Amino acid sequence: MLKTHKIALDLNNKQRTHLSRCAGVSRFAYNWALAEWDSMYKAWSSDKSLKKPSQKLLRKMLNAIKREQFPWMLEVTKCAPQEAIIDLGKAFTNFFKGRASRPVFKKKGVNDSFRVSSGFFSISGKKIRLPNIGWLRMREELRFKGRIVSVTVSRSAGRWYASIVCELPEPVHSASEDKGKIIGVDAGVGAYVTSEGVVYETPRSYRKAEKKLRRAQQSLSRKRKGSKNRGKQRLKVAKTHARVSDKRADFLHKTTTGIVCDAETVVVEDLNVKGMLKNRRLSKSIADASFGEFRRQIAYKAEASGKTMILANRYYPSSKLCSACGAKAKSLTLGMRKWVCPECGVSHDRDRNASINLKKYAESSPVSVCGEFFASATPHVSGAIASNLCEAETKQQIAS
Repeated sequence: MLKTHKIALDLNNKQRTHLSRCAGVSRFAYNWALAEWDSMYKAWSSDKSLKKPSQKLLRKMLNAIKREQFPWMLEVTKCAPQEAIIDLGKAFTNFFKGRASRPVFKKKGVNDSFRVSSGFFSISGKKIRLPNIGWLRMREELRFKGRIVSVTVSRSAGRWYASIVCELPEPVHSASEDKGKIIGVDAGVGAYVTSEGVVYETPRSYRKAEKKLRRAQQSLSRKRKGSKNRGKQRLKVAKTHARVSDKRADFLHKTTTGIVCDAETVVVEDLNVKGMLKNRRLSKSIADASFGEFRRQIAYKAEASGKTMILANRYYPSSKLCSACGAKAKSLTLGMRKWVCPECGVSHDRDRNASINLKKYAESSPVSVCGEFFASATPHVSGAIASNLCEAETKQQIAS
């Protein structure tokens, strides 16, 4: 199992300049190889006796000419151009198999990065040694212990990061069907609420920075294209966006880690996020809460720790069901945050009630696939996601 740890780098001006050169060489090699690939493929299509382009062939071609035509490539690590051409080969493989769009030329200043393969770098504590530049300071130590596969150095909003890929042993999953401690999590725009009564309020980082972003982008639109002031303002806008993204990521990682560590089984809803984003009044807040990323992190963290994640069907009425008696509310609008059960008279907090119902969703033992609840007997799905009822059967049950 591969895990990646992205760590910020503390650099001086000389080191930043060198990393920019490495990224530039990587970008140039990628664009050069893409142009050569296009011309070779066009020639091969008309004459099959010619060589078909491949990343191995292009790497050999570049190595044969770079000392004479591109001597400045020798100032940086040889991994930068070689790994870029390997990435191009993978991109074309995905394109021909229909998994991705056709590769396009890279632009300077957009996703600047380069990769160094295993054996050409070393890590010691809070330092990483890269070829042709030496030791660089990292903001923290590597969290994972295992075989280090590669490191990708990238620039985002003016800062450089090292993404270190480690190969870890596969997690051991218990064969027991005992779900252990179960926690249901209801995802809301304002907060994530668990069946234990814990409320994780979303930081609303984008909403809070919206005014600042609007002013920064207005200032950017007034700058002359190609001027240095426009470049400076672009960096300010990028830093503001990065700050928003970092705050959101920090909240999501702390929340999901806490939930997974506290339970053996986590139950979340299969929300139709794409459809929810079409709501023009709530789309920004829904995107700011990051329902999809929350579920993704729960899934992979549960898999890595050998625990279970159950995905409740999106048509399961967790908010409308009474967690005390099981009665279903006839009408429950989005603005009704509290409601009283018409059958037993118990007052419910909408989010807490939904999380308790999600917990009961996992606790119920199905007798057949057509039962009211369905939980997978496997201890983990995708390491972590349990299967659901088919939509037609669930719709029919809810309607009844």
